[in-house]
Amino acid sequence: MSITENRKARHDYFIEDRYEAGLVLEGWEVKSIRAGRVQINEAYVIVQRGALMLIGAHISPLQTASTHIHPDPVRTRKLLMHGAEIQRLIGKVERAGYALVPLDLHYLRGRVKLALGLAKGKRQFDKRQAEKEREWSREKQRVLRQTNR
Repeated sequence: MSITENRKARHDYFIEDRYEAGLVLEGWEVKSIRAGRVQINEAYVIVQRGALMLIGAHISPLQTASTHIHPDPVRTRKLLMHGAEIQRLIGKVERAGYALVPLDLHYLRGRVKLALGLAKGKRQFDKRQAEKEREWSREKQRVLRQTNR
């Protein structure tokens, strides 16, 4: 079940591979995510000291979550993956010029997971071409529907 999706990622990047990672979260963050108060549109993933970190994800704190803590909605969160998988991703990011982009936040067996995309950036003409193809497929479907009536 999907919680939130980063639609901008598919527009700005060619997604070559997809991975799944866990998140290190605090209690108030889990409550806020379950309430749907999370946004990953401006988020990105970096490699820091051999670990993957999620930066820029905004989790709005609930008013009733806790009274004794001062929540930081955009704090840096660590991602959890197998060590070999992290090393493979680090190699591709550093050598091959790929980027790690958060695609969506979802539940898997009651736990919050983040889908990561190994991506290459699109240039402006690639974005225009993708838009033209999308419009052409919509037009094609529209014409087919009209001829089948």
